[in-house]
Amino acid sequence: MPGRYFDEWAVGDRIVHQPGRTVTETDNLMFSAMTHNMQPLHLDAEAAKRSEFGRILVNSTFTFSLAVGLSITDTTLGTLVANLGFDEVRTPHPTFIGDTLTCSSEVVSLRESRSRPAQGIAVFRHTLTNQRGENALTMLRSVLLYKKPV
Repeated sequence: MPGRYFDEWAVGDRIVHQPGRTVTETDNLMFSAMTHNMQPLHLDAEAAKRSEFGRILVNSTFTFSLAVGLSITDTTLGTLVANLGFDEVRTPHPTFIGDTLTCSSEVVSLRESRSRPAQGIAVFRHTLTNQRGENALTMLRSVLLYKKPV
């Protein structure tokens, strides 16, 4: 299903995105290196063993980016004007290498654009859930969407 236009959404609409994604050591290593995040918890197995987690912790900005990526096809692919903001990002449970994450999205608000009559603003709550049923990440994403062409 491609992204939907602004006027095809209703508050409360919910989607569980498929497929999910299993996080690999390479994902974590490359993302951390590309973003210059040299936190030993993400890169050094021996240092991570001494932490309260006892193993490498996946970079939370990777899980954030994965949530957005997993949601795009069903929400905004081909209908997005721009991402307007990300709010209330929370990581209630850590993500570890080998975790499989599934993303769901819910529309929490919709409003017509005051300055752009052919567009509207939608706010999605994205939630990443791991294979243990724990929420690994939640966030709000505000987007500017095109309305359906007439």
